[in-house]
Amino acid sequence: MKVTRFGRNAAIAVLAVGALALTACGSDNATSAPAATQSAAGVKVTGTLTGIGSSAQGAAMDAWKTAFASANSGASVQYSPDGSGAGRKAILDGSAQFAGSDAFLTDAELASSKTKCGTDGAINIPVYISPIAVAFNIPNVKDLKLDATTVAKIFRGQITNWNDPAIAAMNAGVTLPDLKVTPVNRSDDSGTTQNFTDYLASAAPSVWTDKAAGLWPASLKGENAKGTSGVVKTVTDTPGAVTYADDSAVSGKLGTAQIKVGSDFVKISAGAAAKAVELGKPVAGRPAGDLSIKLDRTLTDSSAYPVVLVSYHVVCTTYDKKETADLVKAFESYVVSDAGQQAAAGSAKSAPLSKALQDKAKAAVDSIKAKA
Repeated sequence: MKVTRFGRNAAIAVLAVGALALTACGSDNATSAPAATQSAAGVKVTGTLTGIGSSAQGAAMDAWKTAFASANSGASVQYSPDGSGAGRKAILDGSAQFAGSDAFLTDAELASSKTKCGTDGAINIPVYISPIAVAFNIPNVKDLKLDATTVAKIFRGQITNWNDPAIAAMNAGVTLPDLKVTPVNRSDDSGTTQNFTDYLASAAPSVWTDKAAGLWPASLKGENAKGTSGVVKTVTDTPGAVTYADDSAVSGKLGTAQIKVGSDFVKISAGAAAKAVELGKPVAGRPAGDLSIKLDRTLTDSSAYPVVLVSYHVVCTTYDKKETADLVKAFESYVVSDAGQQAAAGSAKSAPLSKALQDKAKAAVDSIKAKA
């Protein structure tokens, strides 16, 4: 597995803050774990950390879980990739200690989080940056150029054949088949859907008249499937199908579109996704330690890829017990560290956090506490 190249010693050093045991956020209903081992700082680490959420984070989470367990033989992380909406629900009702979400908590969700997470509620910490691919299954075609308006028309069902003049005009020299377009969307509440529809609503508002949302518009017809793996499999099995999905799940399996930015077409890449995040702005009115980012989907900088997601770990600012807070801090400290970010990049093709964002994320992790 790719995480091994970062080494057991590096992971142990990052996790030196360690922890003693884990119980659930809010209710603190921990699962038992074997006797703890000794970390580099002499702190025993034991317990099982439970997370629920983003399926886009799946490959990165596999890398993080393996490295964390390797450095701390008495500790483990369980993660269920049930979708960002399920993750946010779990952190709010106390059934998970952290959520993976490709969309930050809404103001209403932040207010609700105070019930389980203390008076300061929960915070959103960026952990994973990745481009969202517009991915298609067109025989003998692996690369297309598309602008926002055309992408919006494809997913609204207004462009129904791949040899449509609007597509052909941007793809001179590409042999486009007389093949039906079959849009495939996520059936679950998805942060990837939230980000993709935010792009469409911002960059093609005359066509995409629905608001950005984690649930696909019910008025639109098409195929649907659950989770990132579900939509990718459906498109892989269906000639003419097209979807939106985290690039880590698409690479090598399907064709992907270059997206028009300004007067140029930008190829999908982790670096171009990171540039788009760099150009984003902090969400106004958020509590201290919350690092939610508002992305600009109408960029003209052709070094940036605008169809991007910033995936967060949503954590409580306050846990019921010190052991819980310590273990959450230990895991999240590793995730946002150089080693953790490189592990994700190696496994999931994600873009590491910038140094400035990484420092802010570490400070947010350090602020997590337990009830007095």
